[in-house]
Amino acid sequence: MKQILFSAMIALAVSIMVTPFLIQAFATRNFGQEIRVDGPASHQAKRGTPTMGGIAIIAGLWAGYLGAHLLVGDDGVEGLSASALLVLGLATALGVVGFLDDSIKLRKQRNLGLTATGKYVGQLSAAVLFGVLALRFPDSTGLTPASRHLSYVRDITTVSLGLIAFLLVVCFLVVAWSNAVNITDGLDGLAAGSMSFALGAYVIVTFWQYTNACSTAPAVGCYEVRDPLDLAMVCASGVGACIGFLWWNAAPAKIFMGDTGSLALGGLLAGLSITTRTEVLMAVVGALFCAEILSVLLQIVVFRTTNRRFFKMAPFHHHFELSNWAETTVIIRFWLLAGIAAALGLILFYGEYLAVVG
Repeated sequence: MKQILFSAMIALAVSIMVTPFLIQAFATRNFGQEIRVDGPASHQAKRGTPTMGGIAIIAGLWAGYLGAHLLVGDDGVEGLSASALLVLGLATALGVVGFLDDSIKLRKQRNLGLTATGKYVGQLSAAVLFGVLALRFPDSTGLTPASRHLSYVRDITTVSLGLIAFLLVVCFLVVAWSNAVNITDGLDGLAAGSMSFALGAYVIVTFWQYTNACSTAPAVGCYEVRDPLDLAMVCASGVGACIGFLWWNAAPAKIFMGDTGSLALGGLLAGLSITTRTEVLMAVVGALFCAEILSVLLQIVVFRTTNRRFFKMAPFHHHFELSNWAETTVIIRFWLLAGIAAALGLILFYGEYLAVVG
């Protein structure tokens, strides 16, 4: 347990201390956010707010995970694991894609960065590399970071995938989750706060998998997951990094995470869902992010078929802003929804365990 706490504390400290340096550095260089002209009029006042704060989140993620390993040392804890490094690598690779997107926006001083094709190429390249490597690196029991089965709370053994089908699923999850978090990042602190709930739930999920792992505690209901303790450390680092960043990103935000942060955090969710064998459960825990991206898809479908808008503006957090909800009201209520989704996911996770053990 202490290595999980160390991960969260180190990530929190790094994120909360690095972010103000980024604010100062980016403000000095006029690295300010460009605001979409078709967005809510109240958001135009945010133009020029420093962006690319996701750098601090990624730094916190790595510092929390690596720092905890250094502090714990050889105190009964194995070294760096393939599962954790692959998840962190996926998040970082997507963060690089987001960084390129943010950099182009800043250089051209418009709210359009990478082309859609360029962004998808980056996301899919990271996804394929992650998927290929995740099926390698078996441990002493033969477990690899990922499996070719679809999963709910554990692998659904009746649904087995070939390599190509597995890679297509990985690509779908990476693109879907990274874009979902990216779309959610439209209000001060909304994405960072919501991610804290989702990752907090996964600290519990991965620690429970560790205490009931088939490799160390074989019994009915045990979990076939490689490196669950290390994945718990990654989740704890994510919670700490998001909360540390949220200190400066809360309304009125002094810095935005940008695509650098939102794509990285989406990649973190995708990687965790695959390595913990909980791909469907993640859709419940991260239901707010799913609702946000679905609101955009629904808006497009309804407009193209009826030439009318289903929401006043999509994603639907803007709908409530245009319905005269204060921005902070929307943020706090959406945080509550994120917390409820995370709690529901934990209930389903534990309920499945009880059903299995009888």
